[in-house]
Amino acid sequence: MSDSSSYIPPKVWTWEAPSGGQFASINRPVSGATHDKELPVGKHPFQLYSLATPNGQKVTIMFEELLAAGHAGAEYDAWLIRIGDGDQFGSGFVDVNPNSKIPALMDRSGETPVRVFESGSILLHLAEKFGAFLAKDGPARTEALNWLFWQMGSAPYLGGGFGHFYAYAPEKFEYPINRFAMETKRQLDVLDKQLAENEFIAGSEYTIADMAIWPWYGNLALGRQYNAAEFLGVHEYENVQRWAKQIDARPAVIRGRRVNRVFGEESEQLAERHDASDLD
Repeated sequence: MSDSSSYIPPKVWTWEAPSGGQFASINRPVSGATHDKELPVGKHPFQLYSLATPNGQKVTIMFEELLAAGHAGAEYDAWLIRIGDGDQFGSGFVDVNPNSKIPALMDRSGETPVRVFESGSILLHLAEKFGAFLAKDGPARTEALNWLFWQMGSAPYLGGGFGHFYAYAPEKFEYPINRFAMETKRQLDVLDKQLAENEFIAGSEYTIADMAIWPWYGNLALGRQYNAAEFLGVHEYENVQRWAKQIDARPAVIRGRRVNRVFGEESEQLAERHDASDLD
């Protein structure tokens, strides 16, 4: 279907009805809670409220990597937030993340609980707290943070742009699909050239940059995002393919991908995680 040229934006936009598409029931132009609902609190130092979207996977992979590396203090409870049902608009969740997006974390490991929201902020918080997967200073730290923030700025073009118009929008329009497919392929090319010179995203060490980027672009390269592998020609990016498969094989990544997952293959699903044995 070609783009319609009949729509003329009004002088002032007003919200008259929910937008169409899969997420119409939860889209709205205001923030804040829609209902009162306290969040559950488990036994571990970290309380994660999430869903296994790419942004959610970043954090559960980080926790599982920390535990695999011997950081016993990184034990966590992962509570399921069903964003399609509007759980993220409950008053308890909004208190943790006023932006009503997953993942959201309460760090209860110290005397005063600390809320941490935005997936990149959570990764950085945990890396600094445990002194893991991020250099303490110097060029290596800066390079990892370069790529962490690259992902935070780039992925909306992949998810909210390409993914929305290609997979979720109620109608297919050529212009936005072409626009965001072009940008997605450009980003894959950026990664492919970086990975041609480096084993991992930020160099020779596996860091939070890999954990941030892989759930989006690694899963895309492996054919798990939007059924778009053929459309985007992801096989062309050989260095991304090598890296994506390497990360995919890590035991902690395999475990982290399952947490808060309620879709896909049943063998990969684990709605909530409250003990390491839950994944066994």
